[in-house]
Amino acid sequence: MKLVIGSDHVGYDYKEIIKLYLKEKGIDVTDVGTDSTERFDYPISGYKAAKIIVAGEADGGVLICGTGVGISLAANKVKGIRACVCSEPYSAGLSKCHNNTNIIAFGSRVVGIELAKMIVDAWLEAKYEGGRHGKRVEMIAEIENTGELMV
Repeated sequence: MKLVIGSDHVGYDYKEIIKLYLKEKGIDVTDVGTDSTERFDYPISGYKAAKIIVAGEADGGVLICGTGVGISLAANKVKGIRACVCSEPYSAGLSKCHNNTNIIAFGSRVVGIELAKMIVDAWLEAKYEGGRHGKRVEMIAEIENTGELMV
């Protein structure tokens, strides 16, 4: 498995810890920054991570900013990305099972580092179920592709 990880300056410390955590699990990790706690705009790393995923160069991604919201919004602007902000493991797992998310995001100001690891684990261990959820994911793609939803 290959993942991409990114953060802004607020999420930098968590990014470094989670990156090491993933590598210890044998996961290949591409880091799109930031490289320090100096001010850094989260849309840059959110965008870079998303582009790597849609290019097929990574299987998914982990994004971290203060809340997880801004960085996930930036990633979600890239066609084909389904990024989800989660502050607990249950939603993280179901985001993959039901919504086939390809990015998990969380906030370093919202969750502790041990909870962050649990969120990442729940997301990594989950498998997309398809079935009745497939139609809903297709509907989301229709909105993304056309700006419309035929109901």
